[in-house]
Amino acid sequence: MKTTEEILTLAREIAGAWDWTTEVTQPEPNRLDVLLRNPADLVAIVTALRVKRLGYLAAITGLDLGAGELEALYHFCAGEVVITLRVRLNGRETAVASLSELIPSAEPFERELREMYGVNIIGLPSPDYLYLPDDWPAGVYPMRQDFDPQVLSRKT
Repeated sequence: MKTTEEILTLAREIAGAWDWTTEVTQPEPNRLDVLLRNPADLVAIVTALRVKRLGYLAAITGLDLGAGELEALYHFCAGEVVITLRVRLNGRETAVASLSELIPSAEPFERELREMYGVNIIGLPSPDYLYLPDDWPAGVYPMRQDFDPQVLSRKT
């Protein structure tokens, strides 16, 4: 079993291989945040983390940064270590590749990210809603800062 320091060092080395498109910070002794400037690098970095056995996918969360910018956060855990891959997306280009072929348990997280934030998950096996009703209005994403609940009362 790898120590916390070994895991963090390996993860930093993996992210460093993409140093032209990543920014690595360590906000806490057991955490590593990797900001991916190019969403196309996500699958390669996740594959490298998996090959080195640096944790399991614990969650995928979304964050609306305002001004049309979103982040998709991929949280990997290994013991007390949390490695977060932060994929920055702008309002016009909100597409990221699905991890569900590589990590089948990613699918429900990706479906949630798609329906709550409007992130286009390329290669997502199921386009069905996970939480929202089937008649939910297209283009309305309840976790975005610009969400207007009044739009729901106007659809009837």
